[in-house]
Amino acid sequence: MTTTETRSRMTGIGRVLVIVYAVMALAATGRSFVQIVRRFDEAPLAYTLSAVAAVVYIVATLGLVFASRRGWYTIAWVAIVFELAGVLIVGMLSLTTPEMFQHDSVWSVFGRGYLFIPLVLPMFGIWWLRTHRPAARIAAPSAEVAA
Repeated sequence: MTTTETRSRMTGIGRVLVIVYAVMALAATGRSFVQIVRRFDEAPLAYTLSAVAAVVYIVATLGLVFASRRGWYTIAWVAIVFELAGVLIVGMLSLTTPEMFQHDSVWSVFGRGYLFIPLVLPMFGIWWLRTHRPAARIAAPSAEVAA
């Protein structure tokens, strides 16, 4: 096994992070599906936000799994930063303007319905991405090196 292969294998906290993201993806997908099918007319904003959260968790999970590839690493960053912004914005709005959220979404009150995991999870995701950058690709020598 080469050094590049060793670096790209996810171990320890990375695996736990992917598992938690996958569980959140499943939970948010299930919740949003049931909410939209059964009672969408009662709280369309909240239920749409739950569906958005589900998509974000799915993309973040895939991004973390394939983060050793530069494109997926970027996708993971975008998804996780979007997730953090969503949790903070929806969390704050659900407290300051509760009339907007007749029912809870995944990110309402900073993820209270999910034991605040939606608030903490992106922080761990960002930490993991910062400390596990993909291996630098071998580039052609630049003009500076040749000089």
